Amino acid sequence: MDEKPSKLQRAMLILLFVLLAAMCLFPFYCLALASLKPSKELLRLGLNVKLQPELLSLHNYAFLFSASAKKYLVWYQNSVLISVIYTACCLLLSSMVGYGLAMYRFRGRNLIFVLVLLVMMVPVEIIMLPLYKQMIAFKLINTFSGVILPFVVAPLPIFFFRQYAAGLPKDFLDAGRIDGCSEYGIFFRIMVPLMTPAFGAMAILQALASWNSFVWPLIVIKSSEKMTLPIGLASLVTPYGNNYDILIAGSVLAILPILLVFIFFQRFFVSGLTVGGVKG
Repeated sequence: MDEKPSKLQRAMLILLFVLLAAMCLFPFYCLALASLKPSKELLRLGLNVKLQPELLSLHNYAFLFSASAKKYLVWYQNSVLISVIYTACCLLLSSMVGYGLAMYRFRGRNLIFVLVLLVMMVPVEIIMLPLYKQMIAFKLINTFSGVILPFVVAPLPIFFFRQYAAGLPKDFLDAGRIDGCSEYGIFFRIMVPLMTPAFGAMAILQALASWNSFVWPLIVIKSSEKMTLPIGLASLVTPYGNNYDILIAGSVLAILPILLVFIFFQRFFVSGLTVGGVKG
């Protein structure tokens, strides 16, 4: 029989996690503090932990929402739109593929799954040139569709949903068919609610991947009005002038959507990754 940890052991464990949390949050503290300082102070002292109340102000944030920085709001809107559409489509399509590979037996099923695993091993940079030529042929350059469509059915979510669905009892399928439910009805009414932890975990990972995506949108998007937030913020640093104060303030605000996504789905995150990783 396992012994319960003593009060000293629990206190040491709590202290350890508090220190780890402080180490993880320290860079965010420096970033938030720097976003409240004028540009000349950042160039003179760089990022530091020194608290100087006389230098702190919300001027950088006010400038982001002013008419002079209207492109920032456009970049922000573009990133939100692309991330929401990409995440929703990726979860829907990838879950259907993974569910089909797990629950249905058909010729070539194992071959398809092996191909999915092989695609997971291929770096995205290797296939960017063929994808770019394909987007030119489809006339999707400088469009949001060109950013979203090439990766909307991703191998990692397919693998994850396949592993998760393989651990679910197949008796649900038979029960649904006996009740007269269609195959799509079984998936949407029965299996999707059972796969909620998997959807929560993948929603966080795919939203984060889409929100931080830089190289592919940089290749596809040509006009500044359609830039995403990472590309727009990177454009603030040029050989002719560095707007570090605006860059840092914009970066702080860029954290908020992903933080909200994580807060909303975090209760599914650990259970989804754990169950999906061991079943199948």
